[in-house]
Amino acid sequence: MSDELGSRVKDDFFHARFKAFLNGVQAALTGRPDTLLSYDEVKEKLRIGGPIYRGVQAVPIKRIVGSLNRYQQFDRAFLPKKDDTAGRWQRVDRAFYEEVSLPPVVLYKVGKVYFVVDGHHRVSVAREQGQEFIDAEVRECSTKINITPDLRPEDLEILGEKVNFLERTGLDRIRPQANIKLTIPDGFSRMLEHIAVHRYFMGLDLKRDVSDAEAVAHWYEAVYLPIIRVIRESDILMDFPGKTEGDLYLWVLDHQRYLSATGHNLKPPDEAARDFVQGVEE
Repeated sequence: MSDELGSRVKDDFFHARFKAFLNGVQAALTGRPDTLLSYDEVKEKLRIGGPIYRGVQAVPIKRIVGSLNRYQQFDRAFLPKKDDTAGRWQRVDRAFYEEVSLPPVVLYKVGKVYFVVDGHHRVSVAREQGQEFIDAEVRECSTKINITPDLRPEDLEILGEKVNFLERTGLDRIRPQANIKLTIPDGFSRMLEHIAVHRYFMGLDLKRDVSDAEAVAHWYEAVYLPIIRVIRESDILMDFPGKTEGDLYLWVLDHQRYLSATGHNLKPPDEAARDFVQGVEE
């Protein structure tokens, strides 16, 4: 039985390594990385806080998407990428078959995803064996944005800009229901410029100083939301797969800027959005 089990765990590791190889080939062909997220990079880009101990919990394995220090040894599906993990991986796999109780893994929780602090091989084996949950000691880190399991390494730059945008504007406090999403690099920086310009003209119209919070709230209600309402009413977002309402907001204002540069009068945000939608549909 011992020899049979030894052969079985070796086969399990071979199949896991081969699947990791195929994932790597697909990633190279598609240009989409299959690497785990680095906790340190996420912490730096998104300025997360914590961690606070939350006790032992049953955690969905599919929400474990990163690692504290071994993100190069496993792929995004937590398959082993290196042969030197074989010994430890197979020992954990053997414990699975022998129904040996292993200690909980240790995870950091950020938003809706988790990063492995300790227990990478246990997570890898559990996922390969088809487990949906794993017991874990969870330490939760605070974050200004909602991170989901579909987060990719290439998304971090834009999300870092979003964190900076929220810290500078306080929009998440002023309008908690607001959840602006962008795929355009430097998009949030451009929104900061829009707010600054909006504050300047508010001051001219009102003939008084306008606070940052007042300008942000008024920009959101009087500029951003009217454009978003037109986008939603027209269903035009269906014509731009992979793009967001925030992306189209930026395109509408780019269109406005172009019209202004060519001698056309500027229109209110909702009319500008309708002109943009009409132009796309034609």
